[in-house]
Parts: sequence; structure tokens; C-alpha cells
Amino acid sequence: MLSPKTSKLSVIPLGGTGEIGKNLLVFEYEDSIIIIDGGVKFPGEELLGIDLVIPDISYLEKNRDRIKGLFITHGHEDHIGGLPFILPKLDIPIYGTKLTLGLVMAKFQERASYPESLVHCIEPGELIQAGAFQVEAFRVTHSIPDAVGYSLLTPVGRVVYTGDFKVDYTPIDGQNMDLGKLAAWGEEGILALLCDSTNAERPGVTMSEMVVGKTLREWFERAEGKIIMASFASNVHRIQQAVDAAADIGRKVCVVGRSMESVVRTAIGMGYLKLPYEEVLVDSSEVENVPASKLLVLTTGSQGEPLAALTRMATGSHRQIKVEVGDMVIIAATPIPGNEKLVGKTINHLYQIGAEVVTKEMGQVHVSGHANQEELKLIIRLARPRYLIPHHGEIRHQVALRRIGQTLGYADKDIALTQLGSRVELSADRMEFGESVEAGSVNIDGLGIGDVGQIVLRDRQQLAQDGVVVVIAALSKGKPYTLLSGPDIISRGFTFMKEAGELVDEAKKVGSNTLTTQLQKDQLEWSTLKSALRDSLGNYFWEKTHRRPMILPVLLSI
Repeated sequence: MLSPKTSKLSVIPLGGTGEIGKNLLVFEYEDSIIIIDGGVKFPGEELLGIDLVIPDISYLEKNRDRIKGLFITHGHEDHIGGLPFILPKLDIPIYGTKLTLGLVMAKFQERASYPESLVHCIEPGELIQAGAFQVEAFRVTHSIPDAVGYSLLTPVGRVVYTGDFKVDYTPIDGQNMDLGKLAAWGEEGILALLCDSTNAERPGVTMSEMVVGKTLREWFERAEGKIIMASFASNVHRIQQAVDAAADIGRKVCVVGRSMESVVRTAIGMGYLKLPYEEVLVDSSEVENVPASKLLVLTTGSQGEPLAALTRMATGSHRQIKVEVGDMVIIAATPIPGNEKLVGKTINHLYQIGAEVVTKEMGQVHVSGHANQEELKLIIRLARPRYLIPHHGEIRHQVALRRIGQTLGYADKDIALTQLGSRVELSADRMEFGESVEAGSVNIDGLGIGDVGQIVLRDRQQLAQDGVVVVIAALSKGKPYTLLSGPDIISRGFTFMKEAGELVDEAKKVGSNTLTTQLQKDQLEWSTLKSALRDSLGNYFWEKTHRRPMILPVLLSI
């Protein structure tokens, strides 16, 4: 047992609280910092053109010398997707279970390598000393193999983080959640429990993943054409059940979609995905040789992402896989909040083609990987923490978990609802909020990291709403300045130029008058000219159209 000290332990969420995605937790005690997870969040409609969103790690970069390691709970994108962007800036040891690290390393192969000397594979129950923290992973059941939570034995007491979990008594891989370990720590005394709150609003218990396998088998047997099943790429348990069911009824399996292909390749190579026989898999280039009634396509796109494989199949733009009348499309996932419209759009395209679409509302083709209310009560009862900190969820989920805590006898002062950057300070007999740290989001757009901020997004929003007008004019070089030609006007996304001749001609006159007036002034700055053009044309376009296009003046000196 570590000797008690007077310093406080800080718990700082830099991601994954007040939101779904980009999970990153920081634990800090004196000169020691450890991190749990480093995920991504997929952008909403308001983030035009953004590919991914990762946590702002400015605080960690400033304190890099104190970081003792990063520990990963499991291999889902919202927990590992940000690591290729985060780890190279920190150059720290990382710890995780076998499959989790395999998926992380596959991600690094897409971008840049990470030193093997800093990558450490751990087993549940193994103790890792990381500065002031004694870290121990414990097995949990989730929708991916090798998922763990973490116990941190600190100088002020034991803190337990569940990670993402549900209590599945019949897991596909036979690896049960280690409830006994949690109960034993509860007997010894747990200072604080950071608990997954994603499903805290849902009553009852979450159904076992085993149920999905039976349902998939039933739908597969009914299908006459080819079957296309979209799921989260990292849900290895579901992929295993789909492959087994397909093989049993004599169907070949084709894996489509970059992330799905990567996960399946990694899981097979590491022994976490077992093929009934090697020939069950066929390449997408060979599907033309397989009768539709003998084919299962496993693909990405369950969230309606515009560039994902299923979306391209639904719009007829996928090169190898074509959806045809009589095909069955199974969407084995629930839309992440905010993705409902995209998923609905994809489903409508599929129906228009003539496919049969199966969603979880029509059959049990998806179950959550997160614990419902009764499971959360069980975990809290077993752990018996002094303090409860809801994590991994939007504010409504955190509040729902607080209500559960209240029904179990916890006072409000013993439950901490956090925001990004909150600092929860724990001592042996006290929990309070300290000074917050810098936190937020960093946008990834192509190869750019963090170079698309609010100003650029505002410009993109304006372009999307009202378009752009380019005003081009040529001026003489020396005084007296004169207008030599123009202004000419080019419009994109604002109005159709050929049908708006009167509007454009009048806009040219407004621009010409503005330039002529400004050129008569002695003290002339080109920035002043451009600003005057933007103001006068902006007012004119608003008066005539009630639109505010982005106006870009281009002035040439001849």
C-alpha cells in the first residue's frame, strides 16, 4: 500500500465528458501524470469539411516531462482514433491489451510510425508502476474483445475507471467482466469511481451480444439476393457472428471499407477473429464470380458517412458492389446522436433501389455495448466508492447517472459532474473542484491539424449559405490613381449570372462609383478600397436579395 501524502489527486477530462467521443482522461499527482485513452469524434454538420475532431492537448504538451504513460481501455475509434495525432507530440510510453495495441499500430501504419520501445502489451491483473500511480487493468465486457477498465492506486486512495462496459453474462469470447476484482477493491475501499454513463437513461439491462448472432442467422436464412451488413468496423464480436452464420448457410464473405478491412485483417492475424475455413473470404474484385444468393458483404457506413462504402453503394457510386432489387441490407448499429439524418438518407436511397432494409427497430440486429441502469447500479454497489464521477456521455447522461447515485444514497456533494477541462481534486476525505485547465477541440482537415478554427469555419458556413462574389478591377500604378477597367463580377453559389444580368450590371455600377469616390482621396490604402467595396456591394446585395455572399475584391495595379 502506498504511503499517504497531503497532496491532492487531480482528475481532468480533456475529452469524453459532456459529449460522445474523443475520450481522454488525465490523472495528476505532484510530478506524475498518466493519461487514459486518446480518441476522436466525428464532425457534425456544422463542421463543414472537417474530417475528424480530437482533444486539445495543450495542457499535456506544456507538462510533457511529467507524463509517465498513456493507458488504453479498448480499440474503438472514440478511444484510439486520436493517438496518431496525439502521441507524436508527447513521445510517451503507451500500454494496452494485445488486440487494442494491434489496432493502434495499424493506425500508425497509415500515418507515421511510433517507437516499438514505447509500446507495452499488458494483461488484466498486471501491475504497472507509473510515477506515483500503481495501475492495474481489469477485464470488462464491451462490444470489442480485450476491453479493460483501470484501477489507479494513488497516495490518496484507489480510483477506478470502468471504461466502456456492459455486464454481459454470455460474452462471445467467453471472457467475463471481472466483477470479483471490483468487489474486492470495494471491500478494501475505493475513493472514487469514474463510471460510463452513456446508457444511464435506459432502464433495465443491456441485452447480450449473443442475441444479435441468433437474429442475424434468422435474417440471413430469409435473404434471397446478396446480403450487405453495415456495422462498426471494430465490433469484432458481431463480425465473428456474421461470418459464422454466413459460412453455416453456404455464403462467401466479402469485407469492404478501409477501416473494416484493417480491423478484420488485424483481428484475424492476432487470433481474435476465427474463420470457419480460409476460403470463406473473397476479395471485392472477385464478387462478380459469386452468385448474389451466396454472398455476404460486410461493410462500413452504418452512420451514413458520405464517403463510407455503404453510402456509395446506396448512391450507385461504389466500384465493386452494386445494390440490386431483392438484396437485403442490414444496418447493425444505432445512429450516433446527430447522424440520424444521414442514416435516414442512406436508407431512403436503398429503398428506392428496391432493397430490403433491416434496422434494429425491425429486428434485434444491434445491441448496445454500454450498461443500462440496473447494470450501473450493480457496479456502483459492488465498488461502493466514496465519490462518484459520471464519465463518457453528454450532460444528460451524466445527470441520469447522478440520479442513479442518488437512489443508492449518494449526496449531491459526493457526485461530480464535469466539463472539458474541469479539475476534480481528491484527497482522502474530500472532493472539490480546482482551477480548470485549457481544453476543447482540434479539427483535422486533410493533412492540416488545428489550422481550421472558428474563423475558417465561419467563412465556410457563409460560403455554404450565400456563396461568394469576386470583384475584379484594374487601377493605374501612380497618382493620380484611376480606374482602368472593371469592375468585373464573378459569382459562385450566389446567383446564376446568365439569369441575373440586371443585378450584376447594377452591382458593377455600385462598385465603379465606390472605387471612383475612393480614388479621389489623397491618402489611399488598398485595404481601404477593398473594405469600401465589400461594404457597398454587401449593402446592395442585401437590399436586392436579402443574402450576404462573401465578397472578395481583387485589385490589380497596371
